[in-house]
Amino acid sequence: MIEMLIGSLLLGWDTLLDYLAEHVLTCLIPAFFIAGAIAAFIRKEAILKYFSPDAKKSVAYGLASVSGTVLAVCSCTILPMFAGLFKRGSGIGPATTFLYAGPAINILAIVYTAKVLGFDLGLARALFAIVLAIVIGLVMATLFRSHDAETKQKMAAMPQTPAGSDEERPRWVFPLFFALLVGILIAGTAQADWMIKFPVIYALTLGITVLLIYFFERDEVTEWGWETWDLTKKIFPILVVGTFLLGMLAFFLPPETFGPFFGTNSLQSALLASVVGTVLYMPTLLEVPVIGTTFGYTSGVMAGGPALALLLSGPSVSLPSLLVISRVMGPKKTAVYAVLVILFSALAGSVYGMIIG
Repeated sequence: MIEMLIGSLLLGWDTLLDYLAEHVLTCLIPAFFIAGAIAAFIRKEAILKYFSPDAKKSVAYGLASVSGTVLAVCSCTILPMFAGLFKRGSGIGPATTFLYAGPAINILAIVYTAKVLGFDLGLARALFAIVLAIVIGLVMATLFRSHDAETKQKMAAMPQTPAGSDEERPRWVFPLFFALLVGILIAGTAQADWMIKFPVIYALTLGITVLLIYFFERDEVTEWGWETWDLTKKIFPILVVGTFLLGMLAFFLPPETFGPFFGTNSLQSALLASVVGTVLYMPTLLEVPVIGTTFGYTSGVMAGGPALALLLSGPSVSLPSLLVISRVMGPKKTAVYAVLVILFSALAGSVYGMIIG
């Protein structure tokens, strides 16, 4: 018994060290700084105000499907924002699109998925999350037209708030600032020698420093630092502990155990993975080592189709989140939403499985 415990601890420690060595410096640290900059510098109101039932569909659903990259990093952040949207008069379609896409397409999750599980799966996750979010939102809006009719009446009686003043800094500053941050992330994760990568990262960092000195206020830079730290302290400890525990779990329950269930790209395997993702609660980013280590995707035990289905359903819904959502929009709408997530995630996983063969 003691030998098994020691063996599980050692495997958990080895798994954690591998993840820290391969992904933290080149992947997670730049991604945390990008997410912190998004939270600090991009106004949430500029996105949220376009979600009303009267808004142009291409604008409402387009913004809702990608706003998770701007507004949130996990479902715990999305849920209160979704509740606020829903109660302040958002259309049910854009609101549920936002609810689904937010946790699935946040910048940390996409980057981490591509780095750990492969670029193809990371890209598929991003693209399918956007498409599925829009489709699910449109279906919800079609099924619950009466909700939007009532919302329009409420919106008509709400006072209009004046728009905020524009920033005095040149418009090109923010695009260049984020481009330099993304450049550091790309350079850090590139398969190249550090003698080549380091000068590139140094030059990009120097460019960011110049922008911060000449075009940003000290309070803005401080807020960026606090936002980055806030994200790091919320997510990184969970990721470290979760990865260690998953390594221990792999000692007692090796990935080969899940081969008969998730080893093929069939619709049945994708559907089962989607259901498992809907039931389980996985903190942000932990779904990546769960799929890679526990279910054995990185070792070839889990097929790509079920892996994508789990990535699409797991971060967006769970039993705890469904309980919260039911209190916001009612059990009936919540049940329909959960079923749509399961079915469309499974379908997307099956399609991806056929594509990759």
